[in-house]
Amino acid sequence: QVQLVESGGGLVQAGGSLRLSCAASGRTLAPYAMGWFRQAPGKEREFVAGIVHFGASTEYADSVKGRFTISRDNVKNMVYLQMNNLKPEDTAAYYCAAGTNLAVIPAQYYYWGQGTQVTVSS
Repeated sequence: QVQLVESGGGLVQAGGSLRLSCAASGRTLAPYAMGWFRQAPGKEREFVAGIVHFGASTEYADSVKGRFTISRDNVKNMVYLQMNNLKPEDTAAYYCAAGTNLAVIPAQYYYWGQGTQVTVSS
């Protein structure tokens, strides 16, 4: 079992930055691909960014390309999402997830955190 805990969310003005962290316990994250997803009220959970097991490859949703950066530290068992130039439409609960392969479909991930809220004011 892998337990994931997100942190770093908050309220920020448009154009600002936040860095989300995802801390893992119970097992090393090294064998897992990691993803960040987000879910706004009344909307489906959507893929934001993903990173393969050792960080050699990443993938981003078109809506965040050039603004968000995913990274991981397998020694510290941590995954990060640096979010720059935030927009009001980025407002959502953000979740990290662990799975076998990098995928954009939530069902492909086995473990999920409880989420951290990001609110971007205009």
